[in-house]
Amino acid sequence: MALREEILGANDRQSSAFTKGDLPMPPGRRFAIVTCMDARIDPAKAFGLEEGDAHVIRNAGGLASDDAIRSLVISHHLLGTEELFIAAHTDCGMLTFTNDECRALLRDRADADRAVSTSCPFPTSRRASASRYGPCAGRRSSRGFP
Repeated sequence: MALREEILGANDRQSSAFTKGDLPMPPGRRFAIVTCMDARIDPAKAFGLEEGDAHVIRNAGGLASDDAIRSLVISHHLLGTEELFIAAHTDCGMLTFTNDECRALLRDRADADRAVSTSCPFPTSRRASASRYGPCAGRRSSRGFP
């Protein structure tokens, strides 16, 4: 079976059995988590979550990027979350390359020098400290985030 059909079939089975569509839109436990998109991390298992508990925002490196911040503003100001957790992890793939290497890769693949100067942002301070974190360690919490 092709991957596309496998994924669509799994979604069909899950959506036809889904019984929690009446959960309220705001997360019941009133918090949000920013974490890495690493496929080895299952946020529900890692943080003891059920559907409707929390907003989970994932991106490469678990960074508070512009888009993550946009989601957090909506989560807090419009949907009532009161606490934020940022969870890093060990062996993060974002530690395997530099910004310059990523930009060069994009330039080479795009065959042009367009808009890659801001691609792959990875703050040096996060990169230097990420190796200290255990699995989903390095958690920071902020109450009443903006």
